[in-house]
Amino acid sequence: MKIYRLVFVLLFIIGCNAKEKIEVKHFKKYDETSEIKKQEEHENTRMQFKSMQSKFLDMNTVFKPFQKELSKFSKEKYEALKPLILEQTIPSIQQKIKEGKLSYEKLTVFYLYRIRKYESDSTKYLNAIISLNPEVINEAKKKDEELKNKKIPNESVFGMPILLKDNINTDNLPTTAGAVALKENKTENAFIVDKLKENGALILGKVNLSEWAYYFCSGCPLGYSAIGGQTLNPYGRKIFETGGSSAGSGVATAANYAIATIGTETAGSITSPSSQNSVVGLKPTIGLLSRSGIVPISSTLDTPGPMTKNVIDNFILFKAMLGLDKEDKKSTAFSNIEEQLTASSFKGRRFGVFKGLLNDSIYKKIIHLFKDLGEVVELSPKEEGLEGFLTLLNIDMKYDLPNYLKGKKVTVKNVEEVIIFNKKDSLKRAAYGQQLFEGIVNDSTTIEELKKIKENLKLSAVAYFKAFEEEKLDVILSINNYHSAYSAVAEYPNLTIPMGYKENGEPINLTFIGRPKSEFDLLSLGLAYEKLTKVRKLPKGYE
Repeated sequence: MKIYRLVFVLLFIIGCNAKEKIEVKHFKKYDETSEIKKQEEHENTRMQFKSMQSKFLDMNTVFKPFQKELSKFSKEKYEALKPLILEQTIPSIQQKIKEGKLSYEKLTVFYLYRIRKYESDSTKYLNAIISLNPEVINEAKKKDEELKNKKIPNESVFGMPILLKDNINTDNLPTTAGAVALKENKTENAFIVDKLKENGALILGKVNLSEWAYYFCSGCPLGYSAIGGQTLNPYGRKIFETGGSSAGSGVATAANYAIATIGTETAGSITSPSSQNSVVGLKPTIGLLSRSGIVPISSTLDTPGPMTKNVIDNFILFKAMLGLDKEDKKSTAFSNIEEQLTASSFKGRRFGVFKGLLNDSIYKKIIHLFKDLGEVVELSPKEEGLEGFLTLLNIDMKYDLPNYLKGKKVTVKNVEEVIIFNKKDSLKRAAYGQQLFEGIVNDSTTIEELKKIKENLKLSAVAYFKAFEEEKLDVILSINNYHSAYSAVAEYPNLTIPMGYKENGEPINLTFIGRPKSEFDLLSLGLAYEKLTKVRKLPKGYE
C-alpha cells in the first residue's frame, strides 16, 4: 500500500512539473489567403496587401518573459482596472497611483494583458508590436518602491509605460527599422531614450513602422515592414490606411496599448499616422529633440516626437525628451521651458486658414469655432513645387545611413548592401520591391549641389508661409499632414489634434502649424481647442 502511495505522489509531482513546463500558445498563425484575395478589390492600391502576418516574428516568444505574471492577471482584474486607465491622462493615472488605487506594476501588466488580448485575436490584431522589454515588470516594481521615498508630480513620465517606434535605439532590444537586415541590430540607448529613463519612464517595447521609415519601396502599403508585417488601423481594419511611417505608434496609441508612443518624422511621418488614428502628434522644430541613435533618412529633416491620446500627455512627453545633445549637430535648446501647460485664450489670436480646404465640411465647421473666438485670415498661398525634395532625401540617406551603421554588428554597411541582402530572398525581405533604395544608389547629386538644393527648398517653404509675417499670424490651421512637406523644409513645428470622423468613420485631424520653437504656444492653443471640442473616441471593438 505504501508503495502505491509513493508512486502516486511521484506521478503527481511529475505531472505538476510537466504542467509548469507547458507553454501556453496564445498566438497562432492562420491562413490569410482569402483575406489577401479580398484586399485585391480595395479601391486604394496601397491597401491591396500581399501579406499581413509577419514571417519573422513569433509573438509567443515576445510574451514568454511575462507568462507567469499574466497567468495571475485575470479578466476580472483587467475589467476592474479599465476605468482607471483607458483614455486617462498621465496626471489622472499618477493621482490614482498616489491614492493607492493603482500601481506602476499593475499599470504595466494591464497594458501587456491588453496587447496580448487583441494581438492574439485573428479578427482584432493590429500588428502594432515588434518587441517588448523583458524587464519591464521588474522595472515597474522598482518604480513602486521608489515612489515610497519620492514625491512625484502628476505631470511626470515617472513609471509610465512608453512604446517606441522601432527605428529608435534601445540597449536591450534590437533596433530593426522593420528591416530583416537589421533584425539583430544591438545598440546603446538613443539620447531621447536616456532622457525618458532619466525622468523615470518605463520603456515597454518597440512598435511596427513602415519599413525604413517609408523611404524604401514605392507605392507600397503604409505601415508594412518585413519584420512586423502589416499594421492595421483600429478604426477600420483593412479598410483605412494607418498613415506612416510611424504607423505602429499611431495605432498603439489609439488602441491604448501604452500610456503613449514616440514616433519620428521626416515629412509627415508623425502627422499622418496621428491623423489616421485620431491621436495627438507633435512634430517639433528640428533639433529640439535629439536624433542621435535613430535610424536616419535625413539629418536635415528628421525629428522624433510624442504621439499621445491628449494634449497634456504630449506636453509631458515632449518636456521629458528635451535636452542639448552634443552628438547631434542640429541640436538646440529652449531658453525657457514651460513648467505647466495652461489653455491659451483664442481672444486676440490670429489664425490663418487655407481657403482651399474650406470645402471640407469638418474643417469648415471647426474654423467657425475659431472665427467666433479669435481672428481668422483666409489664405491662398502660391503652390511651390519643392523641387529637389526627393534628391535631398536620397543624398542625405546615402551618407547618413552608413554613419548610423558604423560600428554596428550587422551584415550591411550602406544602402547598396541592403539592396543586395534583400535580393537573396526578396519575397520575404522586400515583398513590394525596394525602388526608393535603388533610386538612392542611382542618384549622383554632389554634396555641393545638395547644399544649393537645401537652400532653395527652405526659401520656397518659408515663402509659402509668408503670411506668418505679412498677416501677423499666431498659427496656421491645416488638415492631417497636408502641408507636412512645406513644414519639413521650412523647419516649422506641427501639432495635430483629433478634429472628427468622416461619414465612413475614418478619423480626421486639425493640424496647427507654428513658427520655429513655438511648441509651448502650439500646445497651449491645442489644449484650449481640445477642451472645446473633445472629439476623440476609442475605436469600436477596442473599448
